[in-house]
Amino acid sequence: MDDDLFSRGGDAPTPRTLSEDNRDHRAPLAVRMRPRSLEEVVGQSAALAPGSPLRRLVAADDSRTAPASVILWGPPGTGKTTLAYAVATSGDREFVELSAVLAGVKDVRDVVDAARRRLRTTGRETVLFVDEVHRFSKSQQDALLPSVENRWVTLIAATTENPHFSVISPLLSRSILVTLEPLSREDLGTLVDRALTEERGLGGAVQLEDDAREALLRLGGGDARRILTSLEAAAAAALQKGTDRIDADTVAQAVNRAALRYDRDGDQHYDVTSAFIKSMRGSDVDASLHYLARMIEAGEDPRFIARRVVIAASEEVGMADPSALQVAVAAAQAVQQLGMPEGRIPLAQAVVHIATAPKSNASYLAINAAIADVKAGRGGPVPPALRDSHYSGAKGLGHGEGYQYAHDAPHAVAAQQYAPDDLKGVTYYHPTSHGAEGPLARRVEVLRRLLRGDRPT
Repeated sequence: MDDDLFSRGGDAPTPRTLSEDNRDHRAPLAVRMRPRSLEEVVGQSAALAPGSPLRRLVAADDSRTAPASVILWGPPGTGKTTLAYAVATSGDREFVELSAVLAGVKDVRDVVDAARRRLRTTGRETVLFVDEVHRFSKSQQDALLPSVENRWVTLIAATTENPHFSVISPLLSRSILVTLEPLSREDLGTLVDRALTEERGLGGAVQLEDDAREALLRLGGGDARRILTSLEAAAAAALQKGTDRIDADTVAQAVNRAALRYDRDGDQHYDVTSAFIKSMRGSDVDASLHYLARMIEAGEDPRFIARRVVIAASEEVGMADPSALQVAVAAAQAVQQLGMPEGRIPLAQAVVHIATAPKSNASYLAINAAIADVKAGRGGPVPPALRDSHYSGAKGLGHGEGYQYAHDAPHAVAAQQYAPDDLKGVTYYHPTSHGAEGPLARRVEVLRRLLRGDRPT
């Protein structure tokens, strides 16, 4: 949960409004800078498109057309709480926030009972925001069902984990799932500029140097809340030193992390990425892990790292160990579900697998050679026997004539020509003798002989 937005007096929470938080200069910078309407929200264009569930909730001209429940799914710092506030403050709605970490079944029932009384006596609707809903037990989620079913509350639930795994099916089926995307560097830069200049933020009290701005965006790891918190700490550190300028060293000291010289748009980005790939290719597992750690600590997008690992699994390992690709893809999916810092663990597992696996780039070279032939204009008409013969008139054109069904042939390999005439007998794939590709090389040789009608030796 972002911060304590209610005091627990009695059985039910007492909400604080967004406007109160924005007026309170003692509130954290990330809270003060929270957008006051959907128009101030940065990014999330798809989630806020006209006619989207969130737009319909804000308009709410007719409660019958507005969704009764919305689940916001996205990485930390992408605006889940912000969007919930924006919906709640539109119109005359009561806003109640519960943290799944702190609340129990009784808290849920108390909030729902109060919402029912409010709706019955005053006609005022209640927006219930449940942060980290994936932490609710099945019984706690079950307790939400009647209120969602009967529209006693408008539920907005937020989660960083895949709701298909972490939210019970009955609640998921009664909700509209809205997926939030990570904010771009441009979006995050806009938030930093607002915080520096607006009166509710730092009000121009400090100036941010270019290297400090880069360090903030890098060390924040795409999390808007973390970036604003780091900016606030850096501003306090600078003013305490008697200066109004924030440099990279001030940022590093304020957040207690090394200001790694790693410009994602400059040479360091490409140099470290190149060294990472070449270390995996060269089977140096320790160097591979070093560069992985370097990218992680520099705030490199973990999805970028995961993509490089998946590519390496096919390009560098290939058929010498086909399981490398499975591990790499699983690691990429795990990073998406877990986020960071936990995502570093499956990434490391995949890197170790690739670095220590036998190597073959035969598949990579094969597709490049095939593409080169296509670009050069090679590859004539598809052989008539292989053409589609299912539509009317196809057989009259000779399509499918002479085709031999492979499963009817010995070893399920029929001797016939598959490639176009000008590529007959072409060889793209040259398997190595490394790892699992060694036995495959012999099989490929036998298959090619059978296809040509030769007796394998």
